[in-house]
Amino acid sequence: MVMTTHLDRPAGIFAPRYRALTVGMVALISLVAFEYLAVATAMPVVADDLHGHALYGLAFSGAMAAGVVATVLGGRWGDVRGPVAPLWAGVTVFAAGLVLAGTAPTMDVFLVGRFVQGFGGGVFQVSMYVLVSRVYPAEIHPRVFSVFATAWVLPSMIGPAVTGAVVQYAGWRWIFIGVLLFLAPAALLLWRGLSSAPMPERAIPAERPPIARRLGWAVLVAVGAALMQYGGALMKTDGVSRGAGVVLLAAGFATLAAALPRLLPTGTLRAARGLPAVVAMRGIAAGAAMGGEAFLPLMLNEERGLSLTMAGLTLTGGALSWSFGSWVVGRRSFDRVAVLRAGSVLIAAGLVLMALTVFAVIPVATAFLGEIVLGLGMGIVYPTLSVLVLELSRPGEEGDNSASLGVGESVYTVVTVAVTGAVLAALGTSASAYVLCFALTALVAVAGVPVARRVRGSGA
Repeated sequence: MVMTTHLDRPAGIFAPRYRALTVGMVALISLVAFEYLAVATAMPVVADDLHGHALYGLAFSGAMAAGVVATVLGGRWGDVRGPVAPLWAGVTVFAAGLVLAGTAPTMDVFLVGRFVQGFGGGVFQVSMYVLVSRVYPAEIHPRVFSVFATAWVLPSMIGPAVTGAVVQYAGWRWIFIGVLLFLAPAALLLWRGLSSAPMPERAIPAERPPIARRLGWAVLVAVGAALMQYGGALMKTDGVSRGAGVVLLAAGFATLAAALPRLLPTGTLRAARGLPAVVAMRGIAAGAAMGGEAFLPLMLNEERGLSLTMAGLTLTGGALSWSFGSWVVGRRSFDRVAVLRAGSVLIAAGLVLMALTVFAVIPVATAFLGEIVLGLGMGIVYPTLSVLVLELSRPGEEGDNSASLGVGESVYTVVTVAVTGAVLAALGTSASAYVLCFALTALVAVAGVPVARRVRGSGA
């Protein structure tokens, strides 16, 4: 009798044992994406209705600051107690924030709701990384993070239009109440998936800093990032306010320089080999891409005469190509260093194409092409780094390291946007200023090429 051996292929992410969990997580990410985009669209109306223009920026910086602290808490909680408890806690807190924001009688209450939303979202999003590491086989992690990326596509395409219609015909409060209504079926799917998902216990490494100390540093990082955001905003004004903006930028940068290294793997700021390089690479990619996209619609509006609606549509092409890139790297195995290098080059090339659009002789369509190229680069870089952070983590450290990935991404982005914003404020919104800002973000993206090689340190 001849015996043959068959190697079992891992089940796909939509196999019966994973289907409800996968769909539930994707639904939650889509709702967070929609809410994130909807707030940006609806905030002018909210500020008018609640007489809160003076507090406008806090609707964004408050949620960001809460998210930084919550990400650190959720990561450690997931490592120590498993991902289920922080996941449900985060969803519950996020829902409470939606209720507060959607029913807020004053701008102060609305800001509390946004803070609570940011905190809940930070906890449950980092818990998802721990959940992926515990439930799905490592072989299908690329497909999991690929489908996570596609969860942003539909909200990116229809979010602004849907938000505009809801605000016009039903009122801005229904943005938050509507997300809450859709949150219930997503949570039900998640509950069904968790009830059948295998969840092996993990050993907890003994040597790690106490969570209280880590949370203290997270608060300082959040404060530093908020100072830089406000400093960048004040740079757009004149006189004394601009001087205050310079002071806040410097104070924020100094605070981040002191506190951020305490939250990231040792050697991240110099891109040491292995996990530190992975975290640094995520920050570089996010900072370059978001830094460029932050003022692309403004440039197209002021320099090329596009309406803000048409200028904003350029970002839709990037969302589609981001999804396509994520799909590609999720379908088969590629050399990680080659993928990260290619992604960095694509991001830089996209930013250069956007810069060229400043000049009247270059077709406006070049900006759309640039956004597509940039999105493709982000699409292949992001899921690759998400896979690597789990792959390079010791058992029981996935949460802390995923939190570092998220914190680094947020802070690098804040710094890049603040610096480019300060450049625009100092030079004015002229063609040369836009070109300089795009050039700076392109240089940041190019820095990812040598950093990509350093992820090899742990078998990437």
